[in-house]
Amino acid sequence: MKHKLGAFALVGASAVALAGCAGGNDAASTEPETGDLTVWLVGTDTPQTARDHLTETFEAENEGWTLTIEEKTWADVSDTYTAALSSNDSPDVVEVGNTQALGFADAGLFLDISDIQEQLGGDDLLSGLVDAGTYDGALYAAPYYAGGRVVFYSPMMVDEVPATLEDYVAVGEALTTDSVSGIYAPGKDWYNALPYIWAYGGEIAVQDGDTWDAQFSSPESLEGLELLQQVYLNASVAPADGNELMANIAFCNGEAGFISSPAWAEGNLTGAWPWGDEAAGEEVSEGCPDTYAEDLGAFALPGLTEGETAPIFAGGSNVAVATKSAAPEKAKAALEIMLSEDYQVLLAEQGLTPGIVSAASALPDTPVAQAQAAALANSKGTPASPNWAEVEAAQIIPDALVKIAQGGDVTEIATTLDEQVEAILNG
Repeated sequence: MKHKLGAFALVGASAVALAGCAGGNDAASTEPETGDLTVWLVGTDTPQTARDHLTETFEAENEGWTLTIEEKTWADVSDTYTAALSSNDSPDVVEVGNTQALGFADAGLFLDISDIQEQLGGDDLLSGLVDAGTYDGALYAAPYYAGGRVVFYSPMMVDEVPATLEDYVAVGEALTTDSVSGIYAPGKDWYNALPYIWAYGGEIAVQDGDTWDAQFSSPESLEGLELLQQVYLNASVAPADGNELMANIAFCNGEAGFISSPAWAEGNLTGAWPWGDEAAGEEVSEGCPDTYAEDLGAFALPGLTEGETAPIFAGGSNVAVATKSAAPEKAKAALEIMLSEDYQVLLAEQGLTPGIVSAASALPDTPVAQAQAAALANSKGTPASPNWAEVEAAQIIPDALVKIAQGGDVTEIATTLDEQVEAILNG
């Protein structure tokens, strides 16, 4: 979260490493009078209402121009964005995960858009995502939307909301059978693993001067990872080498007591927002059975002390203008539409926390939205290093968690992971 949500995990250890320094626009100094502007959006998070608004508004305000939206995957961001943004056939506007923006800016692939920061929203922009898109004091990627994970449950399976993180694990263990995960926890789902580390005071990595010191093997982080291994071994029958993509299906089949997913997944579970690409040969799901979804509950993951929440990963996306865009001014115009209140309200109505604060009033007034607000109030991000995108692309964190889920020695695995993270961040 993406994920994202989600907000969501990156794929592709073969991704080109992002390196270099931010540079100027390589496009011709004189823009074409007409043409087609290409916008890359990732996944299905952006609702069709917003896509239509962007296309129709841009074309109405820019005579002789058309706008084409191409949908990419999070794997594309990691595997193909660098080559595409470096080419002479670059897209014009692109969406990236909030943890990836600095890497692309550092590689010189995003245009400095500080000159339109006020037009995009200025002080109304979501501050955490402004930080995610700011490099060397300049804005390169504007906030798009944010999201946080909440714990979904059905009262048909769960009687009451656990008060602490340890209670949550204990209830998950009690619900688990050979075919039911009390807590659906596949090993590669690293976004949902981080709260266990952070709850005990651990960190991913801390910076000392110009050097990053990875912290997975610190005493605090190890305490969280030990509890997480308890979940893997005793409270989950999800595949140890699987990811979170099957969580909704397991939940709707009555095979999961708790799932931790971005708040917008409520639409998947209730059927308001079906998932699955029929054109790609995937089965389209209309959500859980009515009897299972009608009383859908959600809460912020609890912390170590009753009344507190555990820190969650603050997922989200930023949007940027490609340095090699042939029409950077038109791309900026499209960006202004995407950060307008009319557009951002459409995202908020979908359950996505908008990139401008003033549009947040359009968020649904539901228990799920309230749970997300509570969760995001205690949220953290990944290390603010241009090299972080390479850590994600290398898949070293999911790989380490899979080993932990398979019962491996936590200290040994965490120590090796620290060495790998430091090699990349300090490389």
